[in-house]
Amino acid sequence: MGLFQKINSGLKKTRENMSAAIDTMLYGKVEIDDTFFDDLEEVLVMGDVGIYTAEEIVTQLRERAQKENLRTAEKVKRAIQEIVAAMLSGGEEMSLITMPSIILVIGVNGVGKTTSIGKLAAYYKSEGKKVILAAADTFRAAAIEQLQEWADRAGVDMIKHKEGADPAAVVFDSIAAGKARNADIIIVDTAGRLHNKKHLMEELAKIYRVIDRELPYADREVLLVLDATTGQNAVNQAREFMGVAEITGIILTKLDGTARGGVVLNIKNDLKVPVKFIGVGEKLDDLQPFSPQAFAQSLFDVDMLDPSQENRPAPLEEVDEIV
Repeated sequence: MGLFQKINSGLKKTRENMSAAIDTMLYGKVEIDDTFFDDLEEVLVMGDVGIYTAEEIVTQLRERAQKENLRTAEKVKRAIQEIVAAMLSGGEEMSLITMPSIILVIGVNGVGKTTSIGKLAAYYKSEGKKVILAAADTFRAAAIEQLQEWADRAGVDMIKHKEGADPAAVVFDSIAAGKARNADIIIVDTAGRLHNKKHLMEELAKIYRVIDRELPYADREVLLVLDATTGQNAVNQAREFMGVAEITGIILTKLDGTARGGVVLNIKNDLKVPVKFIGVGEKLDDLQPFSPQAFAQSLFDVDMLDPSQENRPAPLEEVDEIV
């Protein structure tokens, strides 16, 4: 299954919730009026897009509807798709050129952090990269054992110490191993104890000092793992973590299990943090690089407007003026 097919399948619940509602609003319309725009904003907000972002999408759509004289449901929906893709674009690429490069992964328990690290390792290995995992979440019970299981599944090396060990020491040994083994990428599992921000900040600062000293010119990404099923709570969690660490990107998990996929827009547009990877299933290869175009295409499927298909909305009738 290709990238688009995986994302398209993973966004099924969100598409059925959000896109289907827009289809219903467009069905039988003879003109795009203020009521449509008001209803569209409500649908977007209910899909966890966020009030500010929903308003921005609707404003841009109003302008395009007037400027381009949009007259069919297909054109209206395609315009929404293009607006969303443009809004999500920028910063989604991973910047990992040096050898080795560093990825630090942060996230609270239950969001899928360990699983995401394993899938991330498998993804880069499939790209021909040599990957080493660093088990630096040394205080959470069974974290090291769980990460080892994923390292084995992905077929990559892992550096670990005993439970309760100094996380920075694990990172130091992982960097040494990365240099010795000519690793391309070192993925570091870090703690995510938001209830103790001071301790987390000190722990991360110590890890940063080790990286700065041992790999001063290495490319570095700091990825925050968020659970899409929590909707707006994921956005609030991101804000909290942004006050603790310099987050360069988001891994958004469990998109296949929620109708709240619109939270991607909230994160990117409101928080100005790019989504780098999305989880669209439970298989090892179901963590996918984020593609704004593929996401928008899957979220607002224009093909659903094909009137030749049963129970699909018909195009808007031609009108003289778009309100």
